[in-house]
Amino acid sequence: MSINKLELIKRNVSEIVTERELQILLRENKNPTTYCGYEVSGPVHIGTLVVVNKQIDFQNAGLRVKVLLADLHTYLNRKGDEKFIDEMIERWKNSLIRFGLNKADYIMGTDFEFENEYIHDVLTLSLKTSLMRARRSMQEIARDIENAKVSQMIYPLMQIADIKALDVDIAHGGMEQRRIHMLSRELLPEIGYKKPVCIHTPLLCSLQGPKTKMSSSKPETMIRVDEAPEEIKRRINNAYCPPEIRGNPIIEICKYLIFPRCDKFEIRRPDRYGGDIEFHTYKELEDAYISNKLHPVDLKNAVSEKLIEMLEPIREA
Repeated sequence: MSINKLELIKRNVSEIVTERELQILLRENKNPTTYCGYEVSGPVHIGTLVVVNKQIDFQNAGLRVKVLLADLHTYLNRKGDEKFIDEMIERWKNSLIRFGLNKADYIMGTDFEFENEYIHDVLTLSLKTSLMRARRSMQEIARDIENAKVSQMIYPLMQIADIKALDVDIAHGGMEQRRIHMLSRELLPEIGYKKPVCIHTPLLCSLQGPKTKMSSSKPETMIRVDEAPEEIKRRINNAYCPPEIRGNPIIEICKYLIFPRCDKFEIRRPDRYGGDIEFHTYKELEDAYISNKLHPVDLKNAVSEKLIEMLEPIREA
């Protein structure tokens, strides 16, 4: 399937702020720089891979991709002590590279976040931001926001300063990053830097359904990228899978993880249930599912096998 650069960048995104700015950027700069930062707060799980898949799209579109392994942010957001975070850094880097994000620049926050100019930028941003605005920007990502610490109010200002320090044209993240990104577009000119284009990817639904959040601290809501095959099968078999598309984690795994990485998705089933079937696009699969031509059990079995195959390089490590 042929897909052009802009289509590849736009595939499976929730929003682009703004698409016109993106088009101008691509005309003026053939290899713009995009970045996404990751808190290394626990094992990588399949929810993270939605964002990683998008970075792989950027990589394949010829963009310069930077990965910020946000060790200092993780610490300030009360997601682990320094020893734990140090242990997580290499696991994250190895997992992302083995999944296919192998042409990116990997950078740790502590590589540059103690430099004088950076600290000066953070302090200047603090003069321009109300406490209420900083807290609101952290609403979706702060640990225990009701009892927020001062460190968690510094966090969004540092994330904004990261964009300048890393010389970023496109800031990318899940939808939970939107408030910080919008604040960055407002405040970066205050420290002499341009507004970034912001691209947001959807959040993968919890395996237990849309009423719960996928979290590495709640095993039944997610699948770790180094999970054993039999455990992947068990969790997929137990996953929420309603007849409809909306809020269906199994369907979302197909859309955001499987189809961006394969041209054909095969579902094996007994002849009495229609025999094997192949889908070459996500739309074909969605149409078959909502018209009851594809049973949830058959879909779950195929998704399990495909995830096991996709995650094999990470398990080997």
